[in-house]
Amino acid sequence: MTLKVSDIGEKELVKYIISNSKEITPDDTAITEFSSTNLISTCDMLIQSRHFPQNMSYFDMGFKAVTVNVSDLAAMGAEPLGFLLAIAIPKDLELNSFKEIIDGVLSACDFYSIPLIGGDTNEASEIIVSGTALGLCDNPLMKDTYEKGDVIAVTGDIGHAALGFNLEILDNIYVKKALKPIARINEGIELKNKGATSATDITDGLASELYLIKKDSFGFMIYEELLGISDEYKQYCESLDLNYLDLILHVGEDFELLFTIPKDKLDDLDIEYMAIGEVTDSDVIEITLENGFVDRIENKGYEHYVSE
Repeated sequence: MTLKVSDIGEKELVKYIISNSKEITPDDTAITEFSSTNLISTCDMLIQSRHFPQNMSYFDMGFKAVTVNVSDLAAMGAEPLGFLLAIAIPKDLELNSFKEIIDGVLSACDFYSIPLIGGDTNEASEIIVSGTALGLCDNPLMKDTYEKGDVIAVTGDIGHAALGFNLEILDNIYVKKALKPIARINEGIELKNKGATSATDITDGLASELYLIKKDSFGFMIYEELLGISDEYKQYCESLDLNYLDLILHVGEDFELLFTIPKDKLDDLDIEYMAIGEVTDSDVIEITLENGFVDRIENKGYEHYVSE
């Protein structure tokens, strides 16, 4: 039997690349020694039919293209240095639409204080935006440098974007999170400077990120009562016949930072955060539900190439 890429999915493809290259850092970004510090670099490609909801404006497409890359810098605690834009568009795309995309890119670059320094253009059958973000960081936050007893926390509400993708109400906090996510660049710098032990950004869902950062003999316990799930959120999910925990754990696109930090360092943080669990030595990833029942968290999240 001949295997196809859809048989294994994106994460296994990435593992193959990393295992065959000694120079790649298996983290949110590449880390390259540069002068007396480190160059932090990352790239992310967005394809219209896969990453942009139908109700997303061209402006927000451009803004998101910057956000997804800056979010990786944030996860390392890096200071933004520059942004490169490669964009492919259909030849019949209206000029004003193209200009809106670029306006979104430039607005995001201004918002994150990361200058647009170059890039490339090409033709394609649909809009494809690929960004490369560069930053500097002397002591980057890694994904798996936590210790037993560390608090697991996030920089904001999770699951909002996942719900927003299922709603058609425009003036709504969930839809706004889905259409215009914000990278936590300042929060990442704060975490690096105030004693966080590890960090990553939540793109493919909380569960997927937890499994991605898990190392041998360590485990995580998440508490449902700490996830900040409002009655309104549950009511929306019920009306749409959606499982609210499934959205929060397995969908993603929040671009909040998932981080670990010693308990005695929490009070030093000058950012908004939500403590949601703790690092254990159980070797499993679990959740304590509101009814007190402890359940395993399934390892699933958004996966490229795999048919749904």
